[in-house]
Amino acid sequence: MELNQWFEKGLSVQQYIENMKVNEVEMKQIFQSFSLSAEEKERIAHLKEEGFKVIVLSEDWCGDALLNNPILLKIAEEINMEVRFILRDQNLELMDQYLTNGTSRAIPIFIFINQAGEELAVWGPRAQQIQEMVNHERSQLPSQEDPEFKDKQMAMYKKFKASYLEDSTLWHIVADNIIDTISKIK
Repeated sequence: MELNQWFEKGLSVQQYIENMKVNEVEMKQIFQSFSLSAEEKERIAHLKEEGFKVIVLSEDWCGDALLNNPILLKIAEEINMEVRFILRDQNLELMDQYLTNGTSRAIPIFIFINQAGEELAVWGPRAQQIQEMVNHERSQLPSQEDPEFKDKQMAMYKKFKASYLEDSTLWHIVADNIIDTISKIK
């Protein structure tokens, strides 16, 4: 299938949110609390009339989607970019074209396309600084064979979720990283 066909198949923002079973409240919380800075808006102002679209490979249970999707939606609002959500687990044919490190079905993945459906840029699943933070925390976990591994891993996920919801610095790290990616489009 062509990218425009995937875009047309995708859920609108409203449909995606209405069908959420996990993280809906938290995603809305970030969306309502986050605003692009004047500098961030200035960096993407030239994209307002370009007519870009974005396909978001996502799932509502994903902690990274909880953080990244509402930031993307604010950027999309600012530059009049249409957004469609494709659920990863039901659309592995598309997901497997955008594997992280060639092996991982990590999400969200943002596929920016033009009106003709040509891929312009891809972003995800995390901003580099967030990835470094995740890598550091993972390095502190015991081995998977350790009886405490599962509990410590769950505690790590809870810590990330709390910081994603409360630390607005992280929101701007994500915004800046997405903006770095799309500001190169022209």
